[in-house]
Amino acid sequence: MSMTTMEAEPRRAEPEVPPSVTAGAPPRRAPRGGRRWIVVLPAVAALGGYGLHAVLRLIDATAVSDLYPKALLATLAAAIIFAVVASLSARFRPSALHVAPLFAAAIIVVAIWDLMTALLVVDVAGGPKLPLLPMPYFPSPELVLQGLVDDRWMLLESAYYSFRLLLSGYAVGVLAGLTTGVLMGWFKQVRYWGMPILKFVGPIPATAFIPLAMIIFDEPFFSGVALIALAVWFPVTMLTTSGIANVPASYFDVARTLGAGRRFLVFRVAIPAAMPSMFIGLFMGMGAAFLTLIVAETVGVRAGLGWYFKLQKDYFEFGKVYASLLIMAVFFSGLMTLLFKIRDRVLGWQKGVIRW
Repeated sequence: MSMTTMEAEPRRAEPEVPPSVTAGAPPRRAPRGGRRWIVVLPAVAALGGYGLHAVLRLIDATAVSDLYPKALLATLAAAIIFAVVASLSARFRPSALHVAPLFAAAIIVVAIWDLMTALLVVDVAGGPKLPLLPMPYFPSPELVLQGLVDDRWMLLESAYYSFRLLLSGYAVGVLAGLTTGVLMGWFKQVRYWGMPILKFVGPIPATAFIPLAMIIFDEPFFSGVALIALAVWFPVTMLTTSGIANVPASYFDVARTLGAGRRFLVFRVAIPAAMPSMFIGLFMGMGAAFLTLIVAETVGVRAGLGWYFKLQKDYFEFGKVYASLLIMAVFFSGLMTLLFKIRDRVLGWQKGVIRW
């Protein structure tokens, strides 16, 4: 074929490729028309919960306050604002579509709780009317909200003392666990002597050492710190030791080839490579710390969520008991969320991508 014939042939037009495809990122799909209505589910659930409570109020007129209806109206207003912002803001819409079903499910669960604690049923033999869940062990949401409002200052003070005790014990336990875990994972001699102690002391619950802690420490705060630190120390030490010991040997070989010393191998190779395992130990330690906190505050302390829980349980004030449990749940979930954020940031920084 001659040069003139090749030049005369028309070139085929190459199809245009979107920039997102060329960059290797999958194309972002726009939400379907049916999915956009998901953002109104929380408003529908809140409106249904308010109507259900109004019907139950007509059946059972023994309600002590109107805090729960007001809370439902506030939730309905927040859900409407949530739906409007999600409809108008394209940037907020993906997050709203993800959160909306969970938001609606939480409202439905509370509505079912209200139904089971307020609805009255008649015995087959014509006996007295009783709620589906026996009182006073299962109070209604209205009684729980009333307990939150009545003892708000005592709950706030108890939350402060619990927060101070938990963070102090957790910090001591994490510091001790990371130190012993790194030493046991790196030095064989330390692991030889330390592993039997870890296997012997670690499986024993920290709450079993309450009598010993009360004898050693005169101040209840320091005994609580010691118990929480002991509960945190075991999982953090175990997971840190396992992470350091299981770092691939090729990492150290490459670092030694480039002239790295022992200090660099420990702090720049072993510890960063063991970070995923270490964070698992931190999560497990947080759960163990919270459980130990509740038990430690029932012995010898004068304030705290565990102390408040035991006090109200002894007086059969179960509405206030559930109020303290609600504060504990918010308290613990907030700390776990913060720990997740720190983990994502640290591990993302190691990969060169910081996610917050």
